[in-house]
Amino acid sequence: MTSLDGGPDDKPGVSIRCQENASVGVAFRDRFSFDADSVHYAVELEAPGLTARVGEVVAWIWDRDLALFLEELATDYRGWDGERSWHIDDRDLAVSAVFRSGGNVGLTWTLRPWPQPCGGWSVSVTTWLEAGEQMASLAADMRYFLAGEQQ
Repeated sequence: MTSLDGGPDDKPGVSIRCQENASVGVAFRDRFSFDADSVHYAVELEAPGLTARVGEVVAWIWDRDLALFLEELATDYRGWDGERSWHIDDRDLAVSAVFRSGGNVGLTWTLRPWPQPCGGWSVSVTTWLEAGEQMASLAADMRYFLAGEQQ
């Protein structure tokens, strides 16, 4: 389940909750932009015993758009074989998607900030959503969030 929400400063954000376990979720918050070439935002992952946040993920205009990836998944609500994936150019944020019989999409959200040969960290959570309306709603909410439109 997804929602377009506002934080304490009334900036838009997007929250995604797993339909199978509402304690598993992803949140996109604190969107800002310095110029027309990029958008910056925070990503938070949570699950029982886990809370992770990357305070500044950067998406460049030449990156493949996350909203477009989600829109394509929503369009294919009847399903697909295998795994589909998307990532930001520097791979701080990646998403993989699988379709399960019964009309559900598993989205695995992975944060890998500051990847370095000598170390770093990575964390993932998987949210399950209904392939039709819930995916379409997530795609629309993400499009609104990334565009930075005001209500």
